[in-house]
Amino acid sequence: MRRKRKSEEHVSHERWLVSYADFITLLFAFFVVLYASSQVDKRKVGKLALSIQVAFQELGVFETSNTKIPLSDAEQVPFSKVQVVENADRTTDLERFVQPMKGVLSPGAPPAQIREIQSELEKVLAPEIREHVVEVKARRDGLVVSLREVGFYESGSSALRPSARDAVDRLAAALKSHSESLRIEGHTDNVPIHNAHFASNWELSTARASDLVKELIDHYRFEPQRLSAAGYAEYHPVAPNNTEEGRGRNRRVDIVILNPPTLETLPLSSPNSDAPQNSPTASPPAGAPSKSP
Repeated sequence: MRRKRKSEEHVSHERWLVSYADFITLLFAFFVVLYASSQVDKRKVGKLALSIQVAFQELGVFETSNTKIPLSDAEQVPFSKVQVVENADRTTDLERFVQPMKGVLSPGAPPAQIREIQSELEKVLAPEIREHVVEVKARRDGLVVSLREVGFYESGSSALRPSARDAVDRLAAALKSHSESLRIEGHTDNVPIHNAHFASNWELSTARASDLVKELIDHYRFEPQRLSAAGYAEYHPVAPNNTEEGRGRNRRVDIVILNPPTLETLPLSSPNSDAPQNSPTASPPAGAPSKSP
């Protein structure tokens, strides 16, 4: 009897396609997940751009952008604007959104009257400036005249030296011809003090500022409403306290001639709300005596 020949099984050489297809599918899913996770929420991008624009405009440091992003209660930033902001890095035309800043950041030019006062004080106090006991410099909030302890005060005392009277006379005469408000600031170094009159640098710095305010009112007849006093102890240094020279610069009394108020800083009031000068809302600044002599 003839035996049947066993048929040979067909061997498939394309089984790898199944594994390859599974691999491609998983790879596709992987990249889909990566793409989805890399997409930034467009609404959040718009909110961020709006916050930055508003902050720059209110600070007044950078020039205002020429593209205004509108505000809306229903939708804070329209999707079209968000898409424009999101695509900005791809077009690299950033000047469409924020104008490039010109120059460097600075406190800004002082008003004309402050520059005039600075020029006048530099002439009046020229001898003391040359001796490095007085420094006149512009600051963001106004003009600062620094009276260093070495030329105006005995160590640990709030009373002016008799030898400093001439310089204070010239300084007061120059300031009295103007109407700007003055803030008297007392400063010390970081060396602790404890004597019969003052238990801390806080008390010494505040006493020097208050005594000078009283001197300007009693002796030089300044209007009390122009003056205020503040004591900062050692916490606003202008030089490091690790050298004797630095500590000497930090022991000072600063007379700050404040910039005139602008429309942005004036308080809001109604046309009929003009209060008399002797009302509680028109009281002198903190630190000034309540009554003139």
